[in-house]
Amino acid sequence: MSFLDRIAECSVFDPAGYVPVRVDGTEIGLVSHDFAGILGEFPQVFAPVDEGFELDAGLTDVRARTDAVHGVLLTLRERGLFPHWRDEPFPVVDTFSRPPFFQMERAAVARFGVRGHGVHLNGYVRDGGETFLWVARRAMDRHMDPGKLDQLVAGGQPAGLSLRDNLVKECGEEAAIPRDLALKAKGAGAISYWTERLEGLRRDTEFVYDLELPSGFVPRNTDGEVAAFELWPVGKVAETVRDTTDFKFNCALVNIDFLIRHGFIEPDYPDYVEILHGLRRR
Repeated sequence: MSFLDRIAECSVFDPAGYVPVRVDGTEIGLVSHDFAGILGEFPQVFAPVDEGFELDAGLTDVRARTDAVHGVLLTLRERGLFPHWRDEPFPVVDTFSRPPFFQMERAAVARFGVRGHGVHLNGYVRDGGETFLWVARRAMDRHMDPGKLDQLVAGGQPAGLSLRDNLVKECGEEAAIPRDLALKAKGAGAISYWTERLEGLRRDTEFVYDLELPSGFVPRNTDGEVAAFELWPVGKVAETVRDTTDFKFNCALVNIDFLIRHGFIEPDYPDYVEILHGLRRR
């Protein structure tokens, strides 16, 4: 197995299997042919246009679009299509920096192939010339990837919060990192991927942060989403990512990115250029 195997697992996408969803002519989502058949039942909101859908032109502002789409989602929820409803609105955008077209319940984002965003924090410790990474194990009752390994802190990017504020919030909830320490985290770029999963089409960009932690700091989960934390030598993280699928699919990419940026995977490593390209797809 190799690092490229982890990248390939996040690159499963056949465009022929999807049709676009647009707002004012701008593509904001991609839905499977099966789900397109379901959306076709709601032409007053999702008007069929050119082998895809256009949000009804009469929905001209964020609130009207949000309310109309939410009504459809509630109907589909009653049919059992979104069993892991979160009551967490996500912004629907074509580019992260632009204002959202509307907001959508998080549980529906992948089903609609809407672009998702999140934050991932690499919490690391330097000790005696060695680097260690804090690794979280996801709780077994998580509906997505239970028991898989994860970053110290990670979370989706909801509507109404800046990336930095969301990171600080997640740091407190997931690892009891105090605000003053969380604010020392440094932005370190992003990884991105398009991949088909059971929940739908994930078209995600994960913003990556690094935080060097004091050697005496021990994380403590407060929201029930983490079963345990372990402090691993960076070499063990690298081997686990390379040789197994123990890490959650996108967390593996964040780890590879860390290994490259901190010089643990160097330019003469086989497939180095392919790895770099693979971390930032689409």
